[in-house]
Amino acid sequence: MENQDPLAPREEETDPHFEPVIKLTEQVDTKTLEEDEDVLFKMRAKLFRFEATSSEWKERGTGDVRLLAHKENKKVRLVMRRDKTLKVCANHAITADMRLQPNIGSDRSWVWKVAADYSESPPTSETLAIRFANAENAGEFKSQFEAAQKANAAISGGAPAVPTPTEEKKEEPEEEEKKEEKKEE
Repeated sequence: MENQDPLAPREEETDPHFEPVIKLTEQVDTKTLEEDEDVLFKMRAKLFRFEATSSEWKERGTGDVRLLAHKENKKVRLVMRRDKTLKVCANHAITADMRLQPNIGSDRSWVWKVAADYSESPPTSETLAIRFANAENAGEFKSQFEAAQKANAAISGGAPAVPTPTEEKKEEPEEEEKKEEKKEE
């Protein structure tokens, strides 16, 4: 008879079977609130926000930035979710007063200010920067962003914040007519 260690594995193996305490039988539908929207633009990017107290850029997330147009009212908003967790890191309407400016020293990055970003509660005013893999992607984002601004301005009946050269020319003759009317009086 051999001296066996009581903790040593025995030759007989057991396959334990555990019954779940709660059975998950029904599927739960999750709503992203994006079901009523069409994707106009989608591209992978990295998003940053400017932290005013420390005067530095903080990374907000990496994932797909999307421009979504509502199917009924046609308003366009920017939504970005982080990879893997799918947590929203940017969610705001694209307004005519937003200006995409090139980020200093980079041809593949843009900076803009948001009056109300709804990715966190309560909505906050933010300065955001987005960086793409290359300059071509950044250029495509800019053109799509500006097209969305024009579409939203047309829907709300508002004029673009910066007049186009044709609009500036239209204003000049009206001013000249007013000056001529004053002279005649």
